[in-house]
Amino acid sequence: MAAALRGVFPSTLQESVQNSKILVVGAGGIGCEILKNLVLSGFPDIEIIDLDTIDLSNLNRQFLFHREHVGKSKAQVARESALQFNPDVRIQAYHDSIMATEYGVNFFKKFDIVLNALDNRAARNHVNRMCLHAEVPLIESGTAGYNGQVELIKKGLTQCYECTPKAKQKTFPGCTIRNTPSEPIHCIVWAKHLFNQLFGESVEDEDISPDMADPEANETGEGEEKANDKKGQPKSIPETETGNVVRVNTRQWAKDSNYDAATLFNKFFYDDIKYLLSMSNLWKERKAPTPLKWDNVLVNQDNGEKEVTADASKEPTRQYHKVWSLAECANVFADCVKKLSTGFLKLGEGETLVWDKDDQPAMDFVAACANIRAYIFEIGRKSRFEVKSMAGNIIPAIATTNAITAGVVVLQTFKALQGELEKCKSVYMRLRQNPRQQLLVPEKFLTAPNPNCIVCSSEPAVHIRIDTKRMRIKDFRDEVLIKTLNMVNPDVVEPNKGIVVISSEEGETESNEEKLMSEMGIVDGVILKCDDFFQNYELDVIVIHFDSERDEALFEVASESNQIKQKGEETPLKESNGEKKSQTNEEYDEAAGPSTSKKSRVTEVVEDDDDLCLIEDDEDEATVEDKVVAATDKLTVSVKETTPIHRSNKRKPSSSFNDDITEIKDSDDDEEGPTESKRQRRISSKDVIEVINID
Repeated sequence: MAAALRGVFPSTLQESVQNSKILVVGAGGIGCEILKNLVLSGFPDIEIIDLDTIDLSNLNRQFLFHREHVGKSKAQVARESALQFNPDVRIQAYHDSIMATEYGVNFFKKFDIVLNALDNRAARNHVNRMCLHAEVPLIESGTAGYNGQVELIKKGLTQCYECTPKAKQKTFPGCTIRNTPSEPIHCIVWAKHLFNQLFGESVEDEDISPDMADPEANETGEGEEKANDKKGQPKSIPETETGNVVRVNTRQWAKDSNYDAATLFNKFFYDDIKYLLSMSNLWKERKAPTPLKWDNVLVNQDNGEKEVTADASKEPTRQYHKVWSLAECANVFADCVKKLSTGFLKLGEGETLVWDKDDQPAMDFVAACANIRAYIFEIGRKSRFEVKSMAGNIIPAIATTNAITAGVVVLQTFKALQGELEKCKSVYMRLRQNPRQQLLVPEKFLTAPNPNCIVCSSEPAVHIRIDTKRMRIKDFRDEVLIKTLNMVNPDVVEPNKGIVVISSEEGETESNEEKLMSEMGIVDGVILKCDDFFQNYELDVIVIHFDSERDEALFEVASESNQIKQKGEETPLKESNGEKKSQTNEEYDEAAGPSTSKKSRVTEVVEDDDDLCLIEDDEDEATVEDKVVAATDKLTVSVKETTPIHRSNKRKPSSSFNDDITEIKDSDDDEEGPTESKRQRRISSKDVIEVINID
């Protein structure tokens, strides 16, 4: 292969390629294309790692895999397929998580460059930190539909992956999910929670039972008493400290019922709905739901809808793109309960099923339950394909987008290996050409590190608003340090008192886990020294106490100055017409979307999303406010500010550039391209620029 490439690449580049050692993290849509490109470009020593296995749905865009590979390791099969292109290459594959302790800093140091092709934020954050500490260049990439991006991350030269805050995941209050759904996504989230209540890892926040503590519910409590007097309903349902009613464990009740489909159906879709109807205040200005009984659904054959297949689950391929009738949903529900309960009961003590969008019974269960609940609340039903997209937060992958993005990754790799890091400017791929007729849009400059970054700055620190009177040390470790700040094995010390609050050594601080933070003297103004030895990462956590309401999250990362203000202070916001309005911190938090915590009753809709740059289309007719909403809701970007500009029709004369096969050219147009990790776009109806953070 090296001989075949002689004369194609400059001799210096060919030598750099021959002496390189590359790590590819991820063997999915982009990872397969990157591996193929590396092999065909003559890279002799490659290692690839991926924990995932091949699913049937991968075959339409991950071309190193075929039907006979379904169920096998992606990394191992990608290696075998790539060797057919060039058997002289040394490829080592790992079927493992890159976050496993075996892959520490010394593992990363042996590579000349790391190429990221991941699809979840936690792993991206981890690789970012490991490469920063190992001082190895990292090329980050991602796609979403027709959009994509490639960027270089190098310590001290560019911003790191965590320099720019990522868009918050959309959340909904728990009472909306449990009591008053109004959109299909509310029903889908409820159905996923039901799966966990019956078969998965159940948590308090995912209770699917009606919530009598809903502030809108009947204030007199008469509805509750009436509901309890109904035949078959519990006689006494006292409230807990959190306001929820005490109920029989859903999973144990289902087991005692032998997972009988009719019994489960009547409980979730008739008894619980009747219970909701007793909360009279909820239905004063809303359409009341209609309870459904199992026998009525089957006898009436979907209340007059067309004749349906007896068991939709037997023809899944044909059923994916149609909206199931109510009777079909009921039959699929029964079939899935049987399959899932059989698998669940075979598990050992303490083991549970894990919901996966690619697991057919699990996906069918959620689709059926979501559509039944949608019917009850007169919400539009969705096809199984649509439910899968919403439940898994999926933007359909486009094979050509992956291929183009992977090509840019390897072009950037060429430049990095030659020491031309300053030429590795971020590149963004878009569906439509911009005003300069570009589909691949490079930035004009490298983006400098954020001096306030909580990862790569000289003294990383973060302010976190915490209800120290309600948050336990265990929750602080699991929800704040591990899930939110992406540490792996944190150690925490309160330096003023010299107290070890959390230790990564097993059992050393176990006695602290159930204590409240305030009980250990961690109150407003305390600075905690947090350290992760595995990531070689140190961080100061500055505690800002606040008294949370019952439905509020117990913590919120508040690095921005306007978030550090105490609750209740007014925050000025700019309207699209230039006027200001005041907003309390409660309103600001609601708009931004609260952080989630274990005791929070805010329900998370999106799990791990593919959080890359999405570049909006050039549409000049919409208002600034409309575009901001569209960008936030659809494109996972966040608006930072609006800046007045002065128009000018002057243009500089064009200049020529030397040809370079490894570089995507910048336009010679005087009109500014993306700079400092921001995209700017003129809006004709308003004399402003929309400045949008790239995620």
